[in-house]
Amino acid sequence: MAMGLEIERRFLVRTTGWQDQVRTSAHLSQGYINISSHGVTTRVRHNHDRGWLTLKAPVAVGAATVTAPIRRWEFEYAIPLGDAKCLLEHCLHRISKERHMLKLTGGEWVVDCFADANHGLVLAEVELERPDADLCLPPWIGPEVTGNGRLSNAALARHPWSQWLEQEKQALWR
Repeated sequence: MAMGLEIERRFLVRTTGWQDQVRTSAHLSQGYINISSHGVTTRVRHNHDRGWLTLKAPVAVGAATVTAPIRRWEFEYAIPLGDAKCLLEHCLHRISKERHMLKLTGGEWVVDCFADANHGLVLAEVELERPDADLCLPPWIGPEVTGNGRLSNAALARHPWSQWLEQEKQALWR
């Protein structure tokens, strides 16, 4: 269970060079109970034996929202697997992915290989202690996409990778 401030950077993945760094893997199914226009999401997620309910929100200072996409609030709670499966059935927007936790230094690295309507999209994420933490990028990392709202899991649940035009996909690599 992780609660509090999430500090995360996201990248496209160029090659399969990350595969020899896999520590563990899990299939994740997740759905969105709510996706607001203000960046607040409520999602349900489960793997084969656990369920979670998660709320994510932009970092706000007073009435002004801080727009730095690297930081956001994340409140995640374990829920019974049966509850998670039931909630997921009622979610209109869903994604499925294989998450690979990696043995790398400099933060908690994962690679997500998306499935179904998002098949073919592979993203790496690293959770950091501080937004300004030094980061040594592995050679298989592609362009940074932190803050690209179209590549958030919530956005991919609504407008999947398979619906993107080829030139939209290619533009991410420039």
